Amino acid sequence: MQKPLLWIIAASQLVLGALTLFLPLSFFGWMGLTVPPADTGYMIGLLGARFVAYGIGMAMLARQAEPSRFWMGNMLLIQVIDFAVGATYLSRGIVDLSVLAFPMTNAALFSVGLAFILLSPRHNGLPALAGPRPALPEGRALGLRAAPHEPR
Repeated sequence: MQKPLLWIIAASQLVLGALTLFLPLSFFGWMGLTVPPADTGYMIGLLGARFVAYGIGMAMLARQAEPSRFWMGNMLLIQVIDFAVGATYLSRGIVDLSVLAFPMTNAALFSVGLAFILLSPRHNGLPALAGPRPALPEGRALGLRAAPHEPR
């Protein structure tokens, strides 16, 4: 489940990135949102750069034998916030369910999948979130090298 989920999240982020970077105002219209003024496309394009970066990051994670739990946790946080923002706008009647259904469903599914991976003691070969860590020689955890007079 881990690798396919990371690839799906990567693809969704890359598509969002391309649309918000290259067609920001049109994308808003296609989504059923109010099309913002043209100069707002600048800020939306900057957001698109972040979608692209996270999409590339998720693709890189999907290729790793042991994906970084830190970065998967960051994406989990993004998805939970995305869902909460959607629920807030829906509950206030600002954005209609027909607009929010797809992105909120994605956020919910991605959140559940990532939480399952991160909270599983040994799902797909990942170490448990909390548990023993391999011992490192003193100073090595900080990336320090031995002094010239010390044996390496």
